[in-house]
Formats: sequence, C-alpha cells, structure tokens
Amino acid sequence: MNRETGGNAGPAGPLVMKFGGTSVAEADKLRRVAQLVDAGRECGVLVVLSALAGVTDALLGAGRKAAAGDGAAALADLDAIIERHRTVAADLCGPGVPASIERDLAAAVAELGDLLRGASLLGEMPARSLDVLAGRGELLSSAILADFTGATFVDARTVLRTDSRFGQARPCRDATRRLAQERLVPLLGPGAVVVTQGFIGADEAGVPTTLGRGGSDYSASLLGAAVDAREIQIWTDVAGVLTCDPGIVKAARPVPVLGYDEAAELAAFGAKVLHPATILPAIERGIPVTVRNSLSPEGSFTTISREAASGLPVTAIASRGPVTVVTVRTPRMLGGTGFLARIFEVFSRHGVSVDLVATSEVGVSATVDGAVDLSALSSELEAFAELRIERGRAVIALVGESLRRTRGVPARALTALRDTNVEMISMGSNEINLSLVVEAAEAREAMIRLHAAFFENGGAAGDDGDPADANAVAANGGGMR
Repeated sequence: MNRETGGNAGPAGPLVMKFGGTSVAEADKLRRVAQLVDAGRECGVLVVLSALAGVTDALLGAGRKAAAGDGAAALADLDAIIERHRTVAADLCGPGVPASIERDLAAAVAELGDLLRGASLLGEMPARSLDVLAGRGELLSSAILADFTGATFVDARTVLRTDSRFGQARPCRDATRRLAQERLVPLLGPGAVVVTQGFIGADEAGVPTTLGRGGSDYSASLLGAAVDAREIQIWTDVAGVLTCDPGIVKAARPVPVLGYDEAAELAAFGAKVLHPATILPAIERGIPVTVRNSLSPEGSFTTISREAASGLPVTAIASRGPVTVVTVRTPRMLGGTGFLARIFEVFSRHGVSVDLVATSEVGVSATVDGAVDLSALSSELEAFAELRIERGRAVIALVGESLRRTRGVPARALTALRDTNVEMISMGSNEINLSLVVEAAEAREAMIRLHAAFFENGGAAGDDGDPADANAVAANGGGMR
C-alpha cells in the first residue's frame, strides 16, 4: 500500500468512484471494483469505499450487546467480523494475509475490544464511542482494496471535517475543501488512484464521527466537490435511478437522464439509490453525478447534471411512509388573517417538520413523519381549533421536469387510482412534483397502477394525452451518456 505517491490533478479534475457495501461484499466483487477503477485511472481516481456488506450492522449489533452487559457475545461478534476481513484479504491478496492488513486487524481488535469491554462494564455505549465502532468497517475494507491495487490509502478522518454531532455529524464544507486541496489533490495526478472511506469523518479535535446511515454517497459528493472532480460515480447494485422501486414494480427501468431538481425530489420522496443530501455539493460545483451498476458496468445508468433534464412529464415515481396527516379546522379561518401563521408557528415551536400542505377556506391539512410524537402539538392546537389526526398514510410522488406543462397528468393519475381513496393532493412549489396521499396499506398497489399508466401502457402523456416523443428516447436509453 503506497502512502507517499504524489502528482498534480489534471485540468478537468479527477474521477470520484464510490462503491457501496453490496459492491464490496466479498473478494470477487473487490476484484471487479479494482478492474473498474483501473479502467478510469487515466484522469486520476479517488475511490470512496463503504464497509463490506453487513459489517456496519454487525458492528452496531456488537455495540448493543455490549451495552446490554453481554460483553462475551459482543467480543465474539467482533472476532467474527475480523475473521471475515482476514478471509477476504487472504483470498484477494494471498497467499496469506499481507502484514499491513494483519496490523490493521490487530489494531481494530485492540481498540474496538476495549470499547466493547468498557460498554459492558458501564451498561451503555456512548455516542462518541459508537462512531468509532461503526466506522471501522470502512477503514478495513479500504485498507484491503488499497493493498490489493497498490493505491494510495488516505484516512478520510484526516480530510472530511465535521461538527461533533456523533452519529449524525454535519460536514464543515470550507474546512473539508481546504484539507482536500492540501492532502488529496496532490495525490490525484493522471494514472494515480487514491482509496479513502465514505461515512466517516472527524471533528476539529480529530475525534471520529459518522455522517449517519447512507452517508457514504454524501461523502463521495462532499469529497468530489472538494477536489473539483470531473464526475462523481455512485456504483451500486442497480442500473441507475429507476422509474420505480423494483421491489414493488418488476417492470421498473433505468432513467437515462435526470435534472438536479428531479433527482433531489426523488431522493426526498423515498428513491433508495441516492441519499437525499448526496447531490447538493455536486449541484453547487456543477459536477455531474452518474449512478451505475457495478454488476453490469457496460449497461444502462443514470446521469444527473445541472445542464440536463429528462424532459418528461413523469420521469419516475417514488413513495415515502408511513406519514401522518394532521388536519386543523376552524370557522375563524374564513375571511380571517394570520391563522395559517398561528398554526404553523405551533408546529415550529414543537419541532414538528411539515411536508405536504393543502388548504381550504376553513382548514389546513399537513403531512408529518409518522414516527413523530404529536401529543404536545395536539394539545396546543386543540385549544383553538378542531383537530383530526390520521396515521398510517403514505405519500406517492410523481416527479417529472415537464409535469406542470403537460395537460392531463393529474387526470391520468387519478384514473389509474379510481379504486383507491386519494385523501390529499399537492403540487410541489417547484412544479415538478405531484404528490398523492393514500392509506399505507394501499400504497403498493397504487404504485403498480401508476407505473403501468405512465410507463407500461403508452408511456408518459404528452400535451394531447398521447405518448410523448421524449418517452421513446428514455425507453431506448437515450440522453446524456
């Protein structure tokens, strides 16, 4: 593993390649990752790696056992995790486990073993210690890949600077950019490969932190923006962003091109390929993001770019739930002023985030996260209005760049759901999102029907209700490649 290699970044910047846990689950998949990285190294590559599939969950499970007082079981779990990495390293880099990897494994046993024994004695695992535990999988997987490829290893905790909100740290963008320019850019010349980690960072004092589950995509975008990357590639186990969750709709297909706004809406409304905050740093720096399938690298993928948009009335369908619908009604709203401000000031004071909103002359309905405790909010609202709370709902979002400009989309959606009780309809302020609220138990069937209406039975509706020419382009894999 080379820790000294240098060089100067090319004029268009390096390529950032992020690989998720399913792409690095075992030695054979790490070999495939190495091949993909080698194919892109001409312009310099920064690899952002997740832990081996399942390792973060296993580490957190060991932490829970230790906090519950079962130190022996926690240490047994740690031994199994270490042995899994030893097996992968021997298979990938053998014969035998390289000495550098054995040192890394021994260091992990010593540090994490002390954390688990301490938590068992205390009966708790402090958040600060939990971040050290949870982030070790990324360090071990990236050390193995760096050793196998001869790449330069960089500990992300020396570059990605965050605040001290352990478990859900927020990045310090300016400090991260300064450190990346100092410590990464000089290593990323043409032909060079640097391997670092997703998910983890450190605060100003150097204490390890994590960005929260799913944070590896965010790491890739943050680091890509910080090194002025030419492209940020998110490698996963599906062929890009799909028209719907393939676990619900088997006919879901890749979307070739997405605008940033479309991608952000889909992420926010439950599309699982992207972390909701992933694309923000890329938006600001004008860096294209591609979502690709590591199991089929030559196949379809999705390009997300500030200069591109699908051009379709409905590009994809996403869902989120469970949500709760809170309806506040009072006749005093009729012709009055200030009631909406009063209502939402109560939401704000109780820290309840509002998503969709629909109003009438005497009432307002809003969706909130289904896990939120509404008891205090309800007590205050009921002092001056009638309140109805409906739990177990889901939001289905139809997202498309030309949705607002295309006639008949709401009618087509409601026709597809003619046997479903649609309780609330909202058009997003950015005019590319039509959201429908239904009972959570009906959401799956609603998604299937909507996908059939817009993608399987003639495609997205054009101005006259016929399939739009743009949809034919999408179906044939056209667009920015």
